[in-house]
Amino acid sequence: MSSRKFARLLAQGNAKIVRQRGTSHAIFEREIEGRIFRAPVITAKAELSSVYMKLVMHQLGFTDEEIDTFLE
Repeated sequence: MSSRKFARLLAQGNAKIVRQRGTSHAIFEREIEGRIFRAPVITAKAELSSVYMKLVMHQLGFTDEEIDTFLE
C-alpha cells in the first residue's frame, strides 16, 4: 500500500495529520477516551510494508481487531 493510501486509511480511523516538517514524515494524532496517541508516518513512498503499517497503527492506539479490519 502506498503512503498516500495509508494516510487515507488512518483518516478513516479518526487519525489526523498534526504537522509535517519537510517531506519525509508526517506526525499523525489520534485521541481515544481523552488519551492522545501520536506516530510518525513516512510520506511519498510507493510501497509500505505491512509490518510498518501495523507498528504505526499500534502507536496510534488501534486495537488488533481494528487493524485487521483496516488492512484487509
